[in-house]
Amino acid sequence: GVSGIDHITRFDTNGFSSKIAGEVKDFEPDKYIEKKEIKRLDRFTQFAVSASKMAIEDAKLNLNDTDPNRAGVIVGSGIGGSETWEQQHINLVKKGPRRVSPFFVPMIISNMASGQVSMAFNLKGPNFTVVTACASGTNAIGEAFRVLQDDKADLMIAGGTEAPLTQLSLAGFCSMRALSTRNDDPTKASRPFDKERDGFVMGEGAGIVVMETLENALKRNAHIYAEIVGYGSTADAYHLTQPAPGGEGAARAMNLAINDADLKPEEINYINAHGTSTTLNDEYETLAIKRVFGEYAYKVPISSIKSMTGHLMGASGAIELITCVLTILNNKIPPTINYEYSDPKCDLYYVPNKSINKTVNVALSNSMGFGGHNACIVLKKYEDKENKTK
Repeated sequence: GVSGIDHITRFDTNGFSSKIAGEVKDFEPDKYIEKKEIKRLDRFTQFAVSASKMAIEDAKLNLNDTDPNRAGVIVGSGIGGSETWEQQHINLVKKGPRRVSPFFVPMIISNMASGQVSMAFNLKGPNFTVVTACASGTNAIGEAFRVLQDDKADLMIAGGTEAPLTQLSLAGFCSMRALSTRNDDPTKASRPFDKERDGFVMGEGAGIVVMETLENALKRNAHIYAEIVGYGSTADAYHLTQPAPGGEGAARAMNLAINDADLKPEEINYINAHGTSTTLNDEYETLAIKRVFGEYAYKVPISSIKSMTGHLMGASGAIELITCVLTILNNKIPPTINYEYSDPKCDLYYVPNKSINKTVNVALSNSMGFGGHNACIVLKKYEDKENKTK
């Protein structure tokens, strides 16, 4: 219930219409990466490698006991190395082509996050990057789910990463008028589903999970947080930036994920919404939920943690999936903060302002991206192996 949004400190925001973001503050990459390597990695890759190390340690993975050929990496990123692009372009203009770093290309390409994670931990299985804008993290985890289901690997490191807080990126989103300009009160700027919402707030960071087949997890006596049981992905085929009218594409993705999980909509206990705090997204996502859930849409708790974190773009779906896992573990649903003025077009239960205690056995995580990309994942409380039938 606490906002992490503040004024941008990474560069001077004078002249920008939006001056606020969800920055990762006090990040020390040398805690996770060798110092000589740090300068060769864009910030988005530093985030991915660091979060992967945290996840591997949390999973108590002994990589010496892991077959590297059966362990892969899929990390999504919507933008890639934007900070490096910007810095090296300045070098080109001011100092000439000879002053462009030889690491420029390997630092900017979006696949380098998954590539560097594989190199850091000797993971030689399926390895690729999903670039579906703000759905990237969810698609990456969903595709890792498919890799495991298809028996192409026993273990996957998956998630999303983004470090878009640069002058050029901010200027571009400002020009689109996509961002909140509530600069005088940053903590109240991101307000999904609220009538007074005026745009999203940029964020940065990474979310990484360790995914395994049940057989592999049980064999090594892993602590299982939850299980992924459904995944759906669709295209709006409609517009560069606007969602399809009525949330039609998002609704199809939700239905696919729920059907893939062999569940009924009424069995979903919580929806982590994409909820960007933009006018059309929040309205159309609400309509999409109504399409899928009918009258139950008015009963199921829905919340957007972007009200607190800002929008991490390609990383958002990954940290939001982790949030869903935590709701299942703790039976506590996070709020949508800054919900002050009800919008007749957004009339569902968005868990306003305060978290609630509620049993969550099944959660749905929604992500939508520019270009009309929709991705949804269903997670379920894990039942111990004695209760497993398959």
